[in-house]
Amino acid sequence: MTEQHETPGGVSGRALTVQRDIPQATVTRLATYLRVLAALADEGVLIVSSEELAVAAGVGSAKLRKDLSFLGPNGVRGVGYDVARLRGRIEEALGLSDGHRVILIGAGNLGRALIGYRGFRRRGFSMVGVFDQDPALIGEPITGLVVRDVAELSGAVAELAPTIAVIAVPDAAAQAVCDDLVAAGLRSILSFCSITLESSAAVEVRRVDLAVELQMLSFEQARTAGDVTAEPVTRSLAGATVHPVTWSPGHTGHGRGGAPAAMCQAVHTAAAQAGQTATEPSNKGSVVAP
Repeated sequence: MTEQHETPGGVSGRALTVQRDIPQATVTRLATYLRVLAALADEGVLIVSSEELAVAAGVGSAKLRKDLSFLGPNGVRGVGYDVARLRGRIEEALGLSDGHRVILIGAGNLGRALIGYRGFRRRGFSMVGVFDQDPALIGEPITGLVVRDVAELSGAVAELAPTIAVIAVPDAAAQAVCDDLVAAGLRSILSFCSITLESSAAVEVRRVDLAVELQMLSFEQARTAGDVTAEPVTRSLAGATVHPVTWSPGHTGHGRGGAPAAMCQAVHTAAAQAGQTATEPSNKGSVVAP
């Protein structure tokens, strides 16, 4: 399969309709491609071939072209993909075109680290509110936001109009917080708790468990003990050195929304967990990864 021709406004100048039945595994890889494209754009790279993008993303070029086929025709045969245009297409597919307003519940150490991570805004996620129940934290400013009482959550959701909520509270309080968020109208939730949160089928809940990732790394270290490990492959693309990204399709999670997957990708960078995806399957969603 080769890259296909494309006119500036899409095929024959018409806007392309992105397929909505994209497999979850493909959604996860699209988020990875978006991260690579953002790095290339920062380095001033204008055009990238499918082979170069595949190497940088840590996938095969055939798989990459199949993934991008869900977005409609892209690229110019013999030339490659326009970095800015492809980046825009993927952002549209992931529901990032208009950005997302995010609230965070839990202003502890993890919550503070997430609020302070500047990469979220760069990827279309704006932190607009932070909540906690600790009187010692309520009213304290954190990176431009003032910690609010979690008791105000319902009214604050109506005021702030968030599209995604992040839960970073102790496990014992997580389900109650999740229930309050759902009651307030949130339908996309990212949880850092180790327990599985229960909610209706209409709510997308994704879970990030960093301890599981450490356990996976421990397994890989034990499995490869004594082996000679090759140096990571890098490739220079028009002056930009891009490091390949690996990911684990067995931990993509289920769900229909692209934005939660992209948020998880941003969390990976914030948590410095490169090399494995930190999301675990949620108990929601119907899309089956191929």
